[in-house]
Amino acid sequence: MKQKVLIVQPIHEQGVRVFDERFEVRTASDPSVATVIKEIEGVAGVIVRTAPFTREIIEAADSLKVIGRHGVGVDNIDVRAATEKGIVVVNTPNANATSVAEHTLTAIGALAKRTVGYDRATREGRWEIRNSYKAVDLDGKILGLVGIGRIGSMVARRAAAAYNMKVIAFDPYIKPETASQTGVSLVAQIDDVFRQADVVSLHTPLTPETRGFVNEKKLRLMKPTAFLVNLSRGEVVDEKALCTALKSGVIAAAAIDVYDPEPPLMDNPLFELENILLSPHSAALTQECVIRMATGAAEGVVELLSGRRPQFVVNPDVFKR
Repeated sequence: MKQKVLIVQPIHEQGVRVFDERFEVRTASDPSVATVIKEIEGVAGVIVRTAPFTREIIEAADSLKVIGRHGVGVDNIDVRAATEKGIVVVNTPNANATSVAEHTLTAIGALAKRTVGYDRATREGRWEIRNSYKAVDLDGKILGLVGIGRIGSMVARRAAAAYNMKVIAFDPYIKPETASQTGVSLVAQIDDVFRQADVVSLHTPLTPETRGFVNEKKLRLMKPTAFLVNLSRGEVVDEKALCTALKSGVIAAAAIDVYDPEPPLMDNPLFELENILLSPHSAALTQECVIRMATGAAEGVVELLSGRRPQFVVNPDVFKR
């Protein structure tokens, strides 16, 4: 009998092709919790993108053995519930690092050179904006990173190579000697990143400790000329505090790819600001990256359902049960 696989939201066809004749693969009618609960019966493996995969779904699953996350962050999956039920959660940590790092560097450059504002002004005939001298150079400036895992370390190396930036970081899980190998100087306290950096870029997962930690207090530590870049999770930043900081000149500009909630509401006050660069949680959604995420998630599911231990397991404790 073929093992059933449910794809909660559509993935690239190359990911679907990873499943051979041993599997019966279908896409959910829609990604809502109610629908997935109805369609999870008999399913051995699922692939999840950004849709919530809740305890209710997991408890309703009668045959589920593995959840494949199409991406890195697993805050949309109830990993604890999965572990309690003996279900393995896998992800694709190597798939999106290059794409997100490139997007980060692009955002930093666009903020520094006022790319969007200058483009808009040129189209509107405001040629004199060239004499406003608002663009800045990044050469020798300080990039402060919160988190230097796969993405953060890539950003560090590329910022130094492309912009000749000095890189500092706070990451309690990284040893100083490991950081120095990527040209990064670790600081003792996270507040030191916000105080010293000309650009603060966030590369941290969403955890109880990081939820809302970039608040009014943190933003007021920053230089009035500094930029904030958030490509991690929207809930890491207090959006109201960010909006106030941008309006009042506490910081110069920001670039964000993530929101709370998602998609953002159309009356989000950030949309009214000129000194912010917005994108629709798309940093990882390049043509190449969506293939890597789709095939990586599918391969993890196939490995587990074929009796092998997948390479990237989020909850390894499940194997001790």
